[in-house]
Amino acid sequence: MRKYNVGLEIHGKQVKVGTIEGESFESAQFAYSDEYISGADAYPISVALPLQREPFSSRETGNFFDGLLPEGFMRRSIAGNMHFDERDYLSILHNLGKECLGALRIYTDDEEKSFSYEPLSAGQVEALASEGATKSTELVIKTHLSLTGASGKVGLYYDETANRWYLPVGLAPSTHIVKQSHIRLDGIVTNEQLSMLTASKCGVQIPQSFIINMGEGQDSEVLFATKRYDRTFDGAVDSIDGLTIPLRIHQEDFAQAMGVASFDKYEKEGQNYAPRMFEILRMYATNPLEDQLALWRRIVFNYAIGNTDSHIKNFSLLYNPDMTGVRLGPAYDIIGTLIYESATRELSFNIGGVRNIEEVKRDSFVTMAGMVGIGEKPALRVYDEVLEGFEAALKESAKELTEIGFVNAGGICERILQSRKKML
Repeated sequence: MRKYNVGLEIHGKQVKVGTIEGESFESAQFAYSDEYISGADAYPISVALPLQREPFSSRETGNFFDGLLPEGFMRRSIAGNMHFDERDYLSILHNLGKECLGALRIYTDDEEKSFSYEPLSAGQVEALASEGATKSTELVIKTHLSLTGASGKVGLYYDETANRWYLPVGLAPSTHIVKQSHIRLDGIVTNEQLSMLTASKCGVQIPQSFIINMGEGQDSEVLFATKRYDRTFDGAVDSIDGLTIPLRIHQEDFAQAMGVASFDKYEKEGQNYAPRMFEILRMYATNPLEDQLALWRRIVFNYAIGNTDSHIKNFSLLYNPDMTGVRLGPAYDIIGTLIYESATRELSFNIGGVRNIEEVKRDSFVTMAGMVGIGEKPALRVYDEVLEGFEAALKESAKELTEIGFVNAGGICERILQSRKKML
């Protein structure tokens, strides 16, 4: 019998919320502990895992906890390196579950509790940029860090005052998620920063992000860094070697909240993910109207930028630090995918019944508004606001990036505008 504890950090303190038990990853079940569920401050760790005394099924357990792990090549590389079956999410999560997205931790009773931050030299950061997924796999295994997604990414600690990067080891939290450039997609780091800056100018809430340039801005010399919105220094008092240890804040992506497996993050015919996302916000968000309009704005913006990879794991719920409420998390992983010939024209979920982004029209959004339960008038107000301001916001963002040395921003801007013409 395999047994793992599930811990949740609240205000810097680890709380055991339950256990995962089973003979294998195929039969393992999560259950809240009686002690936790009987407490006055007990809150569910997921919309899909409400407080109850009965264990959740192996499918429900797997869909949520497997959703904490990397996907694709990164997962296969990690599993191969550790000599695990890549389907065995429990073994992988046990080894990587010291630092997950959100505030959860997977551990055993005899786990060693250590914290440290190892300083990274400029050469090590440059190697991370140039060596691709091999280097990020090595760091992920070393730091026991679990981040979702298929791209090469690691969690690092950034000392902004000293402009110095550190590798979190043991239970030490990271402050930034750092992604590598995709060798098959030119300029993708600049593309993402351009898209994120444009999104912000169009009223989409985003976390702070920036490009780490280890050379002359070539793809093999840059990294994309995003400040973790599920980490905070507010109320943090502990430190290691002069570095303040941030506190973890819980989050879950919409696949986890909807009880959908990671491999089903792209909508299939007839599934209609968007209405389910809006329903979750109506039922659980602290400010449901505000969050629904924010989600709607984000969907409209993804259409405008030509992002066909905006699947449900790229939308998250962010919990209050004390777990007493939840709201729509900031936007992330926004990229103009249509500028790449290899990119699909099929959207990750339908817009008013339409999946091909080049066939989506204003009427598609009118239909979608009815499907997700938003009034046509406020829906079209947001739609018009985003699309009318999009080109100016994109060009202004490209100009800002060009002025700080990323000269490919202008070309990417023009490619995005050209791809938009095909949708009009």
